[in-house]
Amino acid sequence: MAEQDHGVQEWLRLRLGDREASPGALKVMRALSARAREMAYASTAEAASMSEVNVATVVRCAQLLGFSGWPALRTEARSRYLAGLSASEVLSAHGAEADSPVWSTLRGDLRNLQELSQMLDEEQVGRVARLIRDARTTLVLGSGSFAAPGLQLAHLAQTVGYDVRLHREGGTSLINAAKMLGDQDCLVVMRLWRSPLEIMNAASVAKRQGAAVVVVADRAGKDVLHVADELVLVPSEGASMFPSVTATVTVVNALLAALVALDEERARTHYDRAEALWTEFGLFPGAGDS
Repeated sequence: MAEQDHGVQEWLRLRLGDREASPGALKVMRALSARAREMAYASTAEAASMSEVNVATVVRCAQLLGFSGWPALRTEARSRYLAGLSASEVLSAHGAEADSPVWSTLRGDLRNLQELSQMLDEEQVGRVARLIRDARTTLVLGSGSFAAPGLQLAHLAQTVGYDVRLHREGGTSLINAAKMLGDQDCLVVMRLWRSPLEIMNAASVAKRQGAAVVVVADRAGKDVLHVADELVLVPSEGASMFPSVTATVTVVNALLAALVALDEERARTHYDRAEALWTEFGLFPGAGDS
C-alpha cells in the first residue's frame, strides 16, 4: 500500500527545477513519494531495490536533486516525513524500535552526527562566518527549543566582538526587527521540524530589505528556498517525541570556530575585554571562593 505523500511530490518538483530527470531518476522519485517512511530510512541498496533501479541511479538521482548523495537526500526525506507527524505519532513511530531511552538517544545523536559529517560543507561554513563578520548587525531567530542554538551563537559571537543578537519576541516585534535590517546586515534562522510561520515571514521581510539570509534547516521547503542565501541542512531526528538539536549545535560550534579563525587577534582582544568586565563586576567567584 502506498504511504501518504507528505508533500514529497511538490518538494521533489522544487528541487528538480528545470532539470530533466532520466527514467531511472523518475522511478526513485516515485518511490520517495509512494513509500515515504521506508525510503526515509533506507540504505542506498534498499532505496535502489524499492525503486527497481541500480545503486548508481539512486546516487545520480540524489545529485540531480542537488544533494551530495543518497545519505543527504535520505536525511531530508526523513525530516520531511517526521515533520508531517504529531509529537505523539513520532513517539509511536519510535516506540517499536526503542529499548533504553538513554541509549536510543545516544545512538540517534551519533547517527545524526555521522550524517552531518557527510552533509556539512566546510566552504559554506566559511562563507556564513564571513557574512557574520562583515555584517553591521546579525539577527538570530528560532522558536521554542530551537532558539537554544541561536542563543549559543549570539552569546559567544558577542563575546568575541560581533554584534549578533537573538530576537526572542514574536508578532509585530519580530516583523519590526526584521524590517530594521538592511543590506549591511545578516539574518540567521533556525528552522527545524515545526517552526511558526512568522519566523519565515520575518525572513522574507529581511530578504526584501536586502539583508543576507542564512537558514539552518532540516529540510528545504519552498519557504526556505525562497529566502535563503545560504541553506545549511542538518539532521534533526530525535529518539523520542522531540527533535534533536545536537547536529544544529555542532554546526553553531563549527561556525563560531570559523568566525574566530577569521580574526584571532580580534577574538582574543574582545574575549579578554569581556573577561576583565566579568571580573570587575564579580560575575564569577575567584579561585578558591567557590
